Amino acid sequence: MTSETAAEARFVDVEGRRTRYRKLGSGSPVLLLHGIGRSLEDWAEVESAFATTHAVYALDLAGFGESAPVTAPTTLPRLAAAAIAFLDAVGVAAPVVLIGNSLGGAVALQIAAIAPERFSALVLVDPAGFGRQVTIALRVLGIPVIGRRLAIPSRRTALLETRAIFRDRALVTDERVELAFRLASRPGGTTVLRDTANSLGTVFGVRAGWRRRLVAQLARLRIPTLVVWGDRGRILPAHQLEEARRVFPHAEWHLFEQTGHMPQIEKPQEFAELSLAFVARVQEQPR
Repeated sequence: MTSETAAEARFVDVEGRRTRYRKLGSGSPVLLLHGIGRSLEDWAEVESAFATTHAVYALDLAGFGESAPVTAPTTLPRLAAAAIAFLDAVGVAAPVVLIGNSLGGAVALQIAAIAPERFSALVLVDPAGFGRQVTIALRVLGIPVIGRRLAIPSRRTALLETRAIFRDRALVTDERVELAFRLASRPGGTTVLRDTANSLGTVFGVRAGWRRRLVAQLARLRIPTLVVWGDRGRILPAHQLEEARRVFPHAEWHLFEQTGHMPQIEKPQEFAELSLAFVARVQEQPR
């Protein structure tokens, strides 16, 4: 399952910031949000499937991929506000389905909290926000000397990061490692990465304050939600799905077997079918 190439991505001015995205298809809108240090390429295996029935917007979050950053420091509310401003810039006014992986899941939660009337459903994919535990690589970014050193781009680091994402080692290709290295090497990327990690967590893990407030707010809104996880995820462990089910009792859920942190890449057909069926059910319900 593939889509248009990265060369066919577009740019739009969003409040004076150059923002990269890709649009496919037509119909009710879907916004795809990637994880920390990543880019819209993380949706290449499934975006064409969504585009058969939806207008799909895959976005490089502000400061990631080839999108210009927000005013420093990069924080979750600023990333969410920038994503909403992007929808305004491309003229999307209809209710949007938000699909977010990892950091993108937390951004989706924040977006829905800011403007719930603009969003019809959430699909959260191994999302941040449902537990303290997170990979050590992100926790140590806040340590002054060690964090700065680890944030220096290298192909060795890119290889290790790519291996950590996937259960299936066949997906750790030279192309994906090179992309990870290129993304890490973008101007200002190290600062954005460290700012984002530090705003969300500490050396002890994901901060409790923001995630508890945000999750509690979204639980009250009861936006239709699907939460999915890879059972072998090493970035945010799969047991956090149980917390998501506890705080979002209204949500649907699914655990992908023998799958890492990105089910949309490791199990693209299953992920697309599951998500599209959920969205179809939601959109059939009276608002």
